[in-house]
Amino acid sequence: MSRMDGPSALTPARKGRTLADTAASELHRMILSGELPAGSPLRLTDLAAQLEMSPMPVRDAMRRMEALGLVEIIPHKGARVRELTEDDLRDTYEVRVELESLATARAALHITPEALERAAEALERHQRLLEAGDVDSARKAHTDFHFGIYHASGSLWLPRAIEPVWQNSERYRFAVPDAERRRLSHLEHRAILDACAAHDPEAAAAALRAHLESTVDRIIAAMPTSQTR
Repeated sequence: MSRMDGPSALTPARKGRTLADTAASELHRMILSGELPAGSPLRLTDLAAQLEMSPMPVRDAMRRMEALGLVEIIPHKGARVRELTEDDLRDTYEVRVELESLATARAALHITPEALERAAEALERHQRLLEAGDVDSARKAHTDFHFGIYHASGSLWLPRAIEPVWQNSERYRFAVPDAERRRLSHLEHRAILDACAAHDPEAAAAALRAHLESTVDRIIAAMPTSQTR
């Protein structure tokens, strides 16, 4: 994974990709898109038939999704997509706030003009793709924006530590999309980028924290009542 790549589960198809990589990418997409809703059982033989491959790479893909926190594998009972709950949402974002505010503050000190330009391009691409209704590509652009900044921190381990909680939070973000949330989110992303461009670590960390905390509030407001208990 290059320093500008986002989370590994979002890596696009490329030469040398294994069947397990392909299965993991497709399973990841189906979970985030809601094609496999929270709580739904994951039957190995059914998924293998749907993906037109043997059970072995699909089993490996399910283990990868478990490592990311998206799938729960219960011994002797099977696997299912993890439930969406307010407690899990808050826990996920509390960890994200701590890790990502640190990464953003460090990025503000070290980010280069080239990295700023790439982040700005990813942010504009994200907005454009959302307006066009291309949610999958918009998700990739959103990842490129954030992880472009996190890699600019100069830390090898912060982006790796962020990945699992990031992946889990994506399920919540795309489970409750709405136009107003997207508009506010774009303004918050812009504030993060501007603070990094000003090389102001305190402002960058504060903008990141405000963005994630307001995201939690907006998601909870849009979650079904059964999930907020």
